[in-house]
Amino acid sequence: MTGRIQRFDALDNFRDYGDYAVGAGRVKVGRLFRSGHHARLSAPDLERLDALGIATVVDLRRPSERRAQPSKRPVGFAGMVIESRNDDGGEAPHITFLKSGDLTPDSGRRFMTGTYRRLPFEPAHLDLFGRYFTALGEGEGPVLIHCAAGKDRTGMLAALTHHVLGVSRDDMVEDYLLTNAAVDLEGRAPAIARQLEDMSGRLPSQDAVVAFLGVEAAYLETALAEIAARHGSIDGYLEQALGVDAALRDRITARLAA
Repeated sequence: MTGRIQRFDALDNFRDYGDYAVGAGRVKVGRLFRSGHHARLSAPDLERLDALGIATVVDLRRPSERRAQPSKRPVGFAGMVIESRNDDGGEAPHITFLKSGDLTPDSGRRFMTGTYRRLPFEPAHLDLFGRYFTALGEGEGPVLIHCAAGKDRTGMLAALTHHVLGVSRDDMVEDYLLTNAAVDLEGRAPAIARQLEDMSGRLPSQDAVVAFLGVEAAYLETALAEIAARHGSIDGYLEQALGVDAALRDRITARLAA
């Protein structure tokens, strides 16, 4: 599984989320990519991305996040960019929490659980997720999805994609948890802790930072359980909330499964 992870100079959590078993076949390789934000890319990073032939980029960040960390693109990039048009001028909730929250492992887990309970239903995500699935069914070429860290919003959308394609629940969760291997949580925690101290005036513990930077299966399961509670099933949510009907699912599967 860790062979999926591709290392870049300044692009975190990059990996292919294809190549999982679906029925008698597999999801195609080199068609579905996920990562963290693209604001710090080096020249070699841009060259590597360009070589992948990305046709569609889905930026799941809020407008305020995009303004603070604008994406870099390869020279001549002509692909489609799907991004949120829902600009309330506000700060991203995770930034607000990091500035003002009680930074402990338990508080971080409570924040993340609450975030996942709401994440699938926020208006911006409903819009972005729906446009993404339409692009999967109608567009050509590889797709890259990302948010800030490439773990929560991105992880949710990758999991929904796996469900549409028929990837098993175990593989879906295993792919989601790869963030913990893709990102050097222990190694990055001290520098992140110092940044948070500068931001909030409080130095969080190493354990608190690691808990916030990583993912846990319980987070994803919380979102999927809330989806089932509100829509009866993941399939119900996909069709009722995102417009992913049987015809669109068939087109997506025809494009991405072999």
